[in-house]
Amino acid sequence: MKILMCGDVMGRSGRDALNTHLPELRESLKLDFVLVNAENAAGGFGITGEICRALYQLGADAITLGNHAFDQRETASYIEGDAKLIRPANYPPGTPGRGSGLFQLADGRKVLVIQVMCRLFMDAIDDPFASLKAELEPYRLGSNVDAILVDIHGEASSEKQALAYFVDGRVSLAAGTHTHVPTADHMVLPGGTGFMTDIGMCGAYNSIIGMEIAPIIERFTRKMPGKRFTPVLDAGTLAAIYVETDDATGLATRVAPVRIGGVLTPALPD
Repeated sequence: MKILMCGDVMGRSGRDALNTHLPELRESLKLDFVLVNAENAAGGFGITGEICRALYQLGADAITLGNHAFDQRETASYIEGDAKLIRPANYPPGTPGRGSGLFQLADGRKVLVIQVMCRLFMDAIDDPFASLKAELEPYRLGSNVDAILVDIHGEASSEKQALAYFVDGRVSLAAGTHTHVPTADHMVLPGGTGFMTDIGMCGAYNSIIGMEIAPIIERFTRKMPGKRFTPVLDAGTLAAIYVETDDATGLATRVAPVRIGGVLTPALPD
């Protein structure tokens, strides 16, 4: 199976980057499944139903969220009716939506998507390790599911790496989101799970994590509330990770970074 997981979509620049490049990538890489993290798609804060529908039309098969999942008021009600929209599984009981989704391809193969959110330097929520273990319990790669993708949404590299090794050999891909900066450690872990500490963002990189520079510098230097952070509207880069899996085992045989458009050095699978 050939899979693409796209990093955090940051505002209009990120949406434009997907609009420009995702349909082309879907065709050229002969992708079977596309997962997009879009928790910053609506002006940098959350997502709307309209944006979800637009991303599905572009070729996203499922969307994950994160700590900004419910920044848009409509999301709490919309998410209940959209089975393709996944929020962190370790949100407290009673939180709207779902932490995983099982998706069947046209040829009958099944892909499980799970998201967990880390706790270091983030909100105090339920244990991501226990939640991930519970979500995986009913499924076995190469048996009742053909691929398992885990979006690890977190700040600390160590925690994201720990969660990936925690499920090494049990999932096809465990990749990090949230920091908006692509790391250079894409690899297949010893047990056969594809990994990258952070995929980066789909957005404008002449910025500070996708936002206008001056207000953030002022916040750091003056330690006072100032202008609301606003996403930069420059040309965006689509940042993603590509993974190929073994049809028999569901484990990764190959991973590669994808960067196209904007100012970052381009990268595509050979």
